[in-house]
Amino acid sequence: MRLPAARLEEAVGLTAAIALDVVEAIEAPVDRIRPATWLGTGKVEDLRQAVDMFGVDVVIMNCALSPVQQRNLERDLKTKVIDRTGLILEIFGERAATREGRLQVELAHLSYQKSRLVRSWTHLERQRGGVGFLGGPGETQIEADRRILSDKITRLKRELETVTRTRELHRRNRRKVPHPIVALVGYTNAGKSSLFNRLTRADVLAADLLFATLDPTMRGIRLPSGRRIILSDTVGFVSDLPTHLVAAFRATLEEVLEADVILHVRDIAHPESEAQKADVLSVLGELGVDEVAQTERMIEVLNKIDLLLPEERLSLDNAAHRLPAILPVSALTGEGVERLLALLDEKLGTAREFLELDVALADGAALAFLYQHGEVIAREDREDGTAHLTVGIDHADLGRFIKRFGPQAAG
Repeated sequence: MRLPAARLEEAVGLTAAIALDVVEAIEAPVDRIRPATWLGTGKVEDLRQAVDMFGVDVVIMNCALSPVQQRNLERDLKTKVIDRTGLILEIFGERAATREGRLQVELAHLSYQKSRLVRSWTHLERQRGGVGFLGGPGETQIEADRRILSDKITRLKRELETVTRTRELHRRNRRKVPHPIVALVGYTNAGKSSLFNRLTRADVLAADLLFATLDPTMRGIRLPSGRRIILSDTVGFVSDLPTHLVAAFRATLEEVLEADVILHVRDIAHPESEAQKADVLSVLGELGVDEVAQTERMIEVLNKIDLLLPEERLSLDNAAHRLPAILPVSALTGEGVERLLALLDEKLGTAREFLELDVALADGAALAFLYQHGEVIAREDREDGTAHLTVGIDHADLGRFIKRFGPQAAG
């Protein structure tokens, strides 16, 4: 269970992610949720006074409000009110960069709107002079609005199916290329994008913002052995993410299911680091990454060690010596990154052999096999009609190569 102060801090971070200035952040203990306004009348009055004092344009409630609660709070506070789901949707809308990401955002947003048509309905009732919440012209209007939204949702789902098929085709093509995939996952703001930049020297958005990366970003890098891998940076996790948002963005996390290795990047300096870890592992489990896979395929990257006190650092280093799948790093200073690359080599290289061979340039089939099933790290075409290759290849594929083209081909 997270401490209220930590939950409030996260909500402030979420708000900053859409460039809103937070003028006041308030912890409001609730003994009983009120059906009409979530908060009790006294708390609502305190909030109204704060809104007047600071000239607030929007109040963000770090909870899931019902449409009626949201409408009543806006009426009482005389300002716009959005809940946690609405806030996360706003962030998703600003961060989505690919066509699939934008479609996912729009679909989630329409589903959210559809569940809150009561707000539009009462607004229309006021315009038409209707009374009450049942009957009258608003009833016809809400049904029309619901149909419009349903039609849009159906259209978006069809478009998403097309995009998903294209994405799967790209994924199948990528599987034909013998480059292992390493996926970075972690709680939002844990430093995944900063580590991704450090590993790839890529100019990927790495602001101190929650959800800085919404669409998976993929880059190729070489490990110390010369082996090429594909790094995939994914959207950050967050606690209490609404179910329909998890479903809407499932495709952005599918790279994790395909990954040969998962780097779980943690902000080890954060006071809620353990709770954040539990959230990430829980969502990975829901995606189909079971405990066995988490143990066999995962490296826990403990980021932001530059923020630790000396005694905390010593304790962490001692733990890392005992547990080989845990690695302290600082994406900011680069400390531990070389060790991380070496550890990836160890984890991925157990079944791969690197060798040098000479293949006749005229032997197109042998060359094609090596390019398709191995990784050609270096090639030199010589005047004697041979290609001198440095190749990384799995033992099983090397055996198939020798069986098909003869032992001399691998000499």
